[in-house]
Formats: sequence, structure tokens, C-alpha cells
Amino acid sequence: MSQHTQALTEFLAGLRYEQLPDAVLARTEDLFLDWLGSALASAGSHPIPLFEHYAARMGPADGPARIFVNRSGSSAYFAALVNGASSHLVEQDDLHNSSVLHPATVVFPAALAAAQDLGKTGRELLLASVAGYEAGIRIGEFLGRSHYRIFHTTATVGTLAAAVAVGKLLDFDQHQFTHLLGSAGTQAAGLWEFLRDAADSKQLHTAKAAADGLLAAYLTADGLTGAQNILEGEQGMAAGMSSDADPSRLSDRLGTRWALAETSFKYHASCRHTHPAADALLELMQREGLCAEDISSVTTRVHQGAIDVLGRVTVPQSVHQAKFSMGTVLGLIAVHGKAGLPEFHSLALTDPAVAAFRDKVSMRLDAEVDGAYPARWLGRVEVNTTDGRTLLGAIDEPKGDPGNTLDRAELEDKFRRLVQFSGARSDDEAGGLIEKTWRLREIEDLGVLA
Repeated sequence: MSQHTQALTEFLAGLRYEQLPDAVLARTEDLFLDWLGSALASAGSHPIPLFEHYAARMGPADGPARIFVNRSGSSAYFAALVNGASSHLVEQDDLHNSSVLHPATVVFPAALAAAQDLGKTGRELLLASVAGYEAGIRIGEFLGRSHYRIFHTTATVGTLAAAVAVGKLLDFDQHQFTHLLGSAGTQAAGLWEFLRDAADSKQLHTAKAAADGLLAAYLTADGLTGAQNILEGEQGMAAGMSSDADPSRLSDRLGTRWALAETSFKYHASCRHTHPAADALLELMQREGLCAEDISSVTTRVHQGAIDVLGRVTVPQSVHQAKFSMGTVLGLIAVHGKAGLPEFHSLALTDPAVAAFRDKVSMRLDAEVDGAYPARWLGRVEVNTTDGRTLLGAIDEPKGDPGNTLDRAELEDKFRRLVQFSGARSDDEAGGLIEKTWRLREIEDLGVLA
């Protein structure tokens, strides 16, 4: 085991609730509410009922862990599976920039399911979640940009992040965390190819990451051993999944840099790679008083990661695929002023004005934007107008980034909109979940979160 992996596992084993700054705890509560809204927003939407059916068929008839979309009880494993799938469908879950990881959709399903199964408190859930975020973000940064080009980092690294969160609930020591990473890392999988076909694999990725991370932790607790150097070994994750791995990122400022606090909230209901350009276009149109008909073309200046992910989608065939279409997202922004869940579900595939605008949009690799990525996601657009002008729009911090974040009032509003979209809970019930989230530190029985 290298010094960097050893430093990471020692940090995870030694981390205590009392070490967590109040701002980190508050941010974890913010992220939890944001995740819960995403999990509830997908109720009834394909393919989530398929995961529910699988859990009902293969899992127990009831159990201590809650599946949010249908209010049923199950084992921790199947609750993590369904909640992991459901919270990654509507494209409203959080993202950490420099690791290009969606931590919430893998950490919280595993951590909450295990915490409910094990009878843990809200404080223990918060500590475990912080551990999952801190480990997952650093492992994502370690694997680098080359990993993300082929592998869906939230699927691969997410398995380890989920495992770490559950391992912390089980109070693992450094030795156990080492084995845990080995068993989680050897299961890590998830490829971007599904985007070409509008396939449902993205939800399978997060479902399996959450559930397999939990599986690795419970088996480790019973004595299962794992590879001692799964991250940096000659036949480990970096060797097989990266060409630019940087081991120093694994131990980067452990205990002083709280990477969880760097996580961004999603404002638009689309792939995060579309957000910088969407914000830049919206700002430009408002500044110049333009409407969609005034624009003849839009060139988005983007980083290579955006091209790798969004370039696979030309004419979207499903609502979910439309969220990975730069032209469709900008079309919704230009024509309707927003790209939220209602716009995607009622307009993205059917509004001819959105389709017409989509065809005006192109992506171009930009050296400045690419150089800043992934630490910063810059928004740059070049707009040609029908009256012959060329206008430039620029956003350095998209809405939701730490420097342009959502406050608690905005998070509550987003949560209520997400729950209202699916009808998974009444407005009163949504208010109750908000209230419980803001006092997670006081909750002794996490069964009240249902």
C-alpha cells in the first residue's frame, strides 16, 4: 500500500464527528435535502419502477430501510439500490467539479439505508456521509480526466465512496478500510457508451454503486479481505482505468480541506456540462434584450469533457437523453427562459421552436475553458444575431457553484418543486422532510425519514 492510500485510510478511520466544522455539517444537511428531492422527483418515471419491481421480487417484503419513491421498507441493500437509481434520473443531484463526481446519489442512498438498518443516529449519518464525500472526491481527482472520458466516474468511484460511508457507520479501523477499498474497487464499473443509445444504464450505474458499496462494507465487517493496493497497484484501478492518475490527490490536505464544501448544486435539470453555457446564454440574452428569433447561431466554447459526453447526442430520442443535448438545453433556455423538469418533460422533444434552436447550436473546444477544467467550469458563448452582430457571453461560476450557491430558502424551494413534480409527497409532507433535515444532528431514530 502506498503512502497516499495509507494516509487516506488512516484519516477515514480516525475521523470523528467532533472534528467536523459547523459549516461542513450544515453543508452536508443542505446536500442531503438536495439529494432527497432528486430521489423523490423520479417517482413513477421510467426506469425507476423496474428497480422497484426487482427489489420487490428479490428482496424482503419489508425491512428497516426505506425506499422513498414507494414508501416501502426493505433491506439496506435493496433500499440503497432503488434510492441510488431514483436520485440520478432527473439530473438535479449535486456535482463536485474537480472530481467530476456526483457524490450524493451514491453516498446518501448507501449511508442512509445502512444507518436505518443499524439503528444509527443523525450525527452518525452525517459523519459517515462526510467520510464518503471526502474519500470519493479525492479518488475521483486521483483517477483524473482520462478516466472520465470512458468511465462514468459516479459509477466507478461512487462504489468506493458509498463503501466508505457505510464503513464509517460500522466504525472500521484503518486495516478494515484498506480491505473495504479493495472489495469496492474491484467491483467498480460504468461506461459512457449508453449515451449513444438513450439507454437506461445511468440509473443502473448509481444503483449498483450504492448497493455494491454497501455490500463491500457489510462483507468486510464479517471478515472478507480485499486487495491492499486497489487504487495504485500494478493491476489496480489506475492501471486499468486511467492514464493521468495523480496519487498525491488521495491525501490532499486531509482534515483541513473539506472537499464536501466544494460541491455544487444543480440549477438546471440537465447534465452539468450544459450549465455554464446555459447560464452564459441566459445572461447574454437578458443583457442584450434578445429573444430566440433574434439569434442565428450559438457557438459554445467548452472543455473537452463536455464534448466527450454531450457530443454523443445529436437528435435526442428521450427526455433523459435531451438533458445531454447542448442544443436542446440552450433551446429551452432561449425559447422558454428555463430548463427545469416541466420544460424537459413537456417541451424538450415536442416544441418545434426548441428543435429549431437546437440546430443553431454547436460546441467548440476552447483553450481557456479546457485549461480551467475540471477545477472550474467556465461558461463562454459566441452568439451571432440575425441583424449581423457577434456577441460574447461569459460566466465564471454557474448558478449552484460554491461561489454562486443556493441558500437554504432556494434549496427548500427546489425541494418542493421536485416533490411536486412527481407528486411523491404532499406539500405538508415535503415541509416535514425539510424540517427533519434541518435538525438531522438531533435525530436519534432515522426511521422518521420515510
